[in-house]
Amino acid sequence: MTDDDARRMLAVLEEIRDQQRVQLERQAEALAVQREQMALVREQAANAARLQDRAEAIQDRSAAMVAGSRKVLAIVLPLILVLVVVLVVYVGWLMLRR
Repeated sequence: MTDDDARRMLAVLEEIRDQQRVQLERQAEALAVQREQMALVREQAANAARLQDRAEAIQDRSAAMVAGSRKVLAIVLPLILVLVVVLVVYVGWLMLRR
């Protein structure tokens, strides 16, 4: 092997080394980006879980309100009907009394 061949081989090896270094740097950058994306995904999942919990709490409160209003309506509606009947009887009595 001549000196020229050795120099060319050394140059090729140096170029390979440099390309590998560049490739490793790019891989490190890609891993950093992936870590950032994964952190964002985790944060979004946590936000989604919090929103889901809030939505469930709102639905529970809404269901409780609907149940309460049904109970109130079950009591108030018959009272209104009795009041209407009493008023109709009273008006009828007033009309017939003359």
